[in-house]
Amino acid sequence: MQNFLVVLVFLAALFGGVYWYAGYSTRSGFAKDENQNFIPDAWEEKFSWFFSGKGIIMLLLGIGIGFTLAMVIG
Repeated sequence: MQNFLVVLVFLAALFGGVYWYAGYSTRSGFAKDENQNFIPDAWEEKFSWFFSGKGIIMLLLGIGIGFTLAMVIG
């Protein structure tokens, strides 16, 4: 169960880093963003499902981390 917790925390950090870098690259002018939604246009074409489901993905990861933490600690 601890390995599963480590995997979930790693995924949350990885996805959070991708979301942060998408915003950072558009704010700094490194990537082009025509519609000003802080997602680079090149990424938006290829990975639109990933950015449109950001809330659900992070919610499920948070619930998974909380449940796994409760199982490991409690």
